[in-house]
Amino acid sequence: MNAVPRKLILFALLLLIVGAVVPFLTMIGVLESTFATNFVAYFSSVVGLFLGFIGIAMYVGNARRNDDWHDY
Repeated sequence: MNAVPRKLILFALLLLIVGAVVPFLTMIGVLESTFATNFVAYFSSVVGLFLGFIGIAMYVGNARRNDDWHDY
């Protein structure tokens, strides 16, 4: 199985964690709530979600392709 979808999923997970931790840190007062921090949180969440979907689709596509190949 190709390692690219797994790396993409892990990177997406990292972005989603950043997108959850940055608002939490602004809420408890560790980071100042500015446009930049809010933009980083939102951008990392959205990009992480899309990359996760793409990584999962690639992973499932590779698994189906390999299963179909071995059936014949």
